[in-house]
Amino acid sequence: MFAPQGLAQFIKVNVTLENGEPVFIYTDASGEPCLGDVTITQAGTITYLLNDQTGKGLKFVGVGFVTPFDEIVDAVTISSDGMLVQLVDLDRTPGTTKFQFVLSNTTNTLLVLSPDPEITNRPQN
Repeated sequence: MFAPQGLAQFIKVNVTLENGEPVFIYTDASGEPCLGDVTITQAGTITYLLNDQTGKGLKFVGVGFVTPFDEIVDAVTISSDGMLVQLVDLDRTPGTTKFQFVLSNTTNTLLVLSPDPEITNRPQN
């Protein structure tokens, strides 16, 4: 998915259970399935909205990066209710970074990790 210039991107993170294991399915703003990946060509914000269909009370509690100092994503915020994650990307550094959502649940104290979507910066200046 390409982030249009000057507009925020919204991706829904749908989580279901299959044989007791969480399954993550990403959909774009129009409801079409996508990989959860975003390509940025200008500074913007990417918002991920959690749609928990597991009945396990999932909430976003963090976002983990393998390369947190690569300057691809500049900041992360999580809403107080744990339903939204926003990634701020100023698009100053070209490259790609991968991350995983970290979610809590109401069934136990274990944390859930998502598959790794990625953000790719392609500055145009």
